[in-house]
Amino acid sequence: MFCFQCEQTAKGSGCTKVGVCGKQPEVAALQDLLVYAIKGLSLVALEGAKVGVKDREIDKFTCEATFSTLTNVDFDPQRFVELIGQCVALRDQLKEKVKAAGGNVDFSDGPAVFTPAATMEEMVSQGEKVGVMADPNLNEDIRSLRELIVYGLKGVCAYADHALILGQSDDAVYQFVYEAMAATLDDSKTVEDLVGLALKVGETNIRAMELLDAGNTGTYGHPVPTAVPLGAKKGKAILVSGHDLRDLELVLKQTEGKGIYVYTHGEMLPCHGYPELKKYEHFYGHYGTAWQNQAKEFDKFPGAILMTTNCIQKPRDSYKDRIFTTGLVGWPGVAHIADKDFTPLIEKALSMEGFTEDVPGKQVMVGFARNAVLGVADKVIQAVKDKAIRHFFLVGGCDGAKPGRDYYTKFVEQVPSDCIILTLACGKFRFFDKELGDIGGIPRLLDVGQCNDAYSAVKIATALAEAFNCGVNDLPLSMILSWYEQKAVAILLSLLHLGIKDIRLGPSLPAFVSPNVLKVLVENFNIMPIKTPEEDLKAILG
Repeated sequence: MFCFQCEQTAKGSGCTKVGVCGKQPEVAALQDLLVYAIKGLSLVALEGAKVGVKDREIDKFTCEATFSTLTNVDFDPQRFVELIGQCVALRDQLKEKVKAAGGNVDFSDGPAVFTPAATMEEMVSQGEKVGVMADPNLNEDIRSLRELIVYGLKGVCAYADHALILGQSDDAVYQFVYEAMAATLDDSKTVEDLVGLALKVGETNIRAMELLDAGNTGTYGHPVPTAVPLGAKKGKAILVSGHDLRDLELVLKQTEGKGIYVYTHGEMLPCHGYPELKKYEHFYGHYGTAWQNQAKEFDKFPGAILMTTNCIQKPRDSYKDRIFTTGLVGWPGVAHIADKDFTPLIEKALSMEGFTEDVPGKQVMVGFARNAVLGVADKVIQAVKDKAIRHFFLVGGCDGAKPGRDYYTKFVEQVPSDCIILTLACGKFRFFDKELGDIGGIPRLLDVGQCNDAYSAVKIATALAEAFNCGVNDLPLSMILSWYEQKAVAILLSLLHLGIKDIRLGPSLPAFVSPNVLKVLVENFNIMPIKTPEEDLKAILG
């Protein structure tokens, strides 16, 4: 195997025996084969678009299948065998429709015509022949940019999939996914072409996040500032982790009146700010802190656990029998709920002891998405003019278990008291419970939301830039970002598409970015690796 799509890849260069994430070689090969198959489907979809043939089932499948290969989503080899077969079946069905409409389906070789082998073992062998390093003679920079595009598309597809679940879609997003996937097969594309395409991935991701934002706020209302307890209530308990608001809503509905308290974990914390979710009286609080402690936290949680999307670590045997997955998430030996009937989850929670007494704990504030922040924009602007607020820091992104991520905690702790910190995504769990006070009633730590709420952060930044009649790069705003997986790649490309410069990125730079591609990013956007909190704060604030 060879995989270097996430930040904690082995030795900072690539996992070659088993994934640091726990991904086994056969799963890595099958994921590579699925991506290859999706590229073939994309070629046919592009020909279909030329003759007016479109298929929403295929759009949906493409997003789901691409999303399934994102780090820490699905580790079940059998499910990838099924996805590959489904992809080829849809491809061939689409060929017939395109041909009937007078379109071209005359592909002679490659992913548009490949046939999956009969057995899993043979399919693994096929996957090994089409992976990242399948062509040892491929130009390093071309390989780097092709992978950058594919990884960005994985993030785009994740957000587009979540948006579609909530009824939001845009044909332009799906069409671009096909175009970009197909472009990674085109040997005529130059480095310049692929750099431009990577930035286009970022532009498309903004649209995907906008769709998801519309789905979230249109369904559950705009988040409002809300205090969330970190303790627990005596009683039966279910813990919901991941990102999917619809799954959380279904759990809340199905547990009403059953004497079960529902807690959030990880990226589900911001859900407490949505009016249509916080109305449930048994939706109590948040359990757990940083991502690297997930296994220990699950061990101690005295109830049932639901994983709704990615960011699941390899489950321990000690809690494997009470963890359930849904959607695309899967691990061999872990129960999967495909039909959204969470009865097995509920029955497991009811069979367990739960919390035997109230557990006191501090509270954290959530709900500072764009509506909440822009609602007090005049107060913020005046505080800047009065020099009560000197600088804004966006400190957020992914969390992970690799050493070096304590940088973000130390950075936040050292930010001067006349500065505001915006944060989002699971990286905030390094410092989300820090008591940083306020500036004139404005909390110094503002939780904007999940990783996809980078859309909200961008809206806040652009609104402030308009208010001060300047560009975003001229604001007293610095971005200190952490990354782990491919949604972070998509968001970074979105920021670069917007022309945002001077981003500090860590804990390490992506292994899939070649030296020459990194040089382009540095020269055009002054993107830079984090150093120490002291050095970076001094460089930013002087």
